[in-house]
Amino acid sequence: MKLSSRIAGGLAVACALAVTIAGCSGGGQTSTPASDNTSEASYTLVTDGTITVASDLANAPLDFVDENTGEAQGFEIDLINAVADKLGLECEVLPAMKFDTIVPLIEQGGKADVGVSNITITDARMEQVDFTDSYMDSNQGLVTLAANADVTEDDLNVEGTKIAVQAGTTGASWAEENLPNAEIVALDDPVVAITGVQTGLYSAAVADLPVMTYLCSSSFTDCQVAIEIPTGEQYGIAVNKDNPGLTEAINGALAELEEEGYISELEVKWLGAEL
Repeated sequence: MKLSSRIAGGLAVACALAVTIAGCSGGGQTSTPASDNTSEASYTLVTDGTITVASDLANAPLDFVDENTGEAQGFEIDLINAVADKLGLECEVLPAMKFDTIVPLIEQGGKADVGVSNITITDARMEQVDFTDSYMDSNQGLVTLAANADVTEDDLNVEGTKIAVQAGTTGASWAEENLPNAEIVALDDPVVAITGVQTGLYSAAVADLPVMTYLCSSSFTDCQVAIEIPTGEQYGIAVNKDNPGLTEAINGALAELEEEGYISELEVKWLGAEL
């Protein structure tokens, strides 16, 4: 996993003017200069001094709610807190919301500054929001009961087969495109999907590979990633298009965290190894 320059090139030109941006501000907020060691760009925030984060908090180990403390945790939560610290900001994670509402919320502006929820950078989403440089590469994982782990796509692509997905995700898009004869059932989160596989309600579930691998190794040990789907995805932080200075500032912070080895530390902490 290395920071991607695929998105950064176009943003750098747009952000170079470092002007005051007002589109994402709630209540006419003044611009905030980024810290000297990251970027000179100006940006606006929903709440002065705080970066407000939208997430579904349903994708352990990337983002989830700790059952004991009720606090947001995970790779991405640690990452966005570290980004906020680099920028001299506090970090507030909003209550969990449905995944397919996050990008529209950031596009609308005024309620959250960024979306952090293993959001794959896609052309369609880039029409709605800007993305930071990628901080993680990923694929999709198709999960079945361990006893059925020799299943093939052809086995599942038949009428009457139910495949669970998370609504609005790239996993859902893959299933709809590649398993057109099956019934695709859109649910709120991967845990509900894999629970349905465990109980026999669904033949399989498709979601991001890091999430499915974690769930099968921790809570759903009678299930298994039967097919690793090489979709070549990259996760990015979603930012309102009217706030390019914030995208630039976050990119600077991500680059520093990568250079310092912090992102590698998070990979070991939450995923068990460097990617």
